[in-house]
Amino acid sequence: MASSGSAAAEVVLGFLEEAEPWQLQSSQFPSKVGGRPAWLSQRDLPSLPGLECDICRLPLAFLLQVYAPVSGQDRSFHRTLFVFCCKTPDCYTHNNSRCMKVFRSQLPRKNEFYSYNPPSEDEPPSDPEPDPSVLPVSGVKLCWVCGCPGSKACSRCHTVTYCGKHHQALHWKHTHKRECGSQASSTVTASPFLFPESELVTEPEEEDEEVEEEGGATEDKREEESAQRSPDCPSLSEALAETDLEEMAMHETEDNKVFQRFKKRIAPEPHQVLRYSRGGSPLWVSSQHVPSDHDIPPCTCGSKRTFEFQVMPQLLNSLCVDSTGTSIDWGTLAIYTCAVSCNHDNHYCPEFIWKQDFTSEQHI
Repeated sequence: MASSGSAAAEVVLGFLEEAEPWQLQSSQFPSKVGGRPAWLSQRDLPSLPGLECDICRLPLAFLLQVYAPVSGQDRSFHRTLFVFCCKTPDCYTHNNSRCMKVFRSQLPRKNEFYSYNPPSEDEPPSDPEPDPSVLPVSGVKLCWVCGCPGSKACSRCHTVTYCGKHHQALHWKHTHKRECGSQASSTVTASPFLFPESELVTEPEEEDEEVEEEGGATEDKREEESAQRSPDCPSLSEALAETDLEEMAMHETEDNKVFQRFKKRIAPEPHQVLRYSRGGSPLWVSSQHVPSDHDIPPCTCGSKRTFEFQVMPQLLNSLCVDSTGTSIDWGTLAIYTCAVSCNHDNHYCPEFIWKQDFTSEQHI
């Protein structure tokens, strides 16, 4: 998903599509959802406790990654954003983003991990598949459950590694208790902890000729209320009660207006799971819990963070997360990144994510 940074208003939509396993490997610079992360830089990967939920302290699951190089900027010739989320439904309290994290990794065209030339689009020869539990260049060992750095080995077979005790217990219960020490233990299989894996393919959003004017209706409402004020003022309690009711009515009207605009905008492409517009603006699902500039912290380098992409609620339909009436949930996830995409060598730089939920009356 290329990013020039110059066409701020352009929106690129992301859709899920099946792909061959080799197409989702790091060397192909994929955008994808689910499975294990296809790490970009193979050094200084984020790990526990940095990849723990800030609420329940359990390891986060890899949600998706977006390949988004910045053209004209050598340090980010290759650039990928990685989003992780908690799988505990109770952590998804209203509009709380502490159960999610996002990291940025970028490399110049000439680097120690990948060829200077673009990867071939043809299927590679039928050589043995690379071991997904070890990064091929750096040799960093990965957790067999989640694909994140795993420095803790099974104490019996010493063959498999884990990011921590929680995933070691999950793997033991799932398959490793039966396979420990056998030939089967050397085969990395899909873990039930992982989300279903798909490629993220993109296409530009077609522009709507109708441009909706905002703010006018709200301003008219305020003027109408001002004109209706009587010189014979009611009691303070009556005035406060009336004001509260009016504000509630205005709020409900504005919230409905924002939600209807959201539904109208996505209607032509209802299966979109991602909207990319670096330097643009998110498509909010509600007028509530919209961040101000002060809510979005600057990058660790001191630069301002700007909007880059948002994850849509439609993605939840493909994650197989529903269970007995409870589920992880969101209205939209807005990702903000360093405006200058600063350099951190091989380090993964944390960025900022804002979770906005639907209100109780809303549904897609």
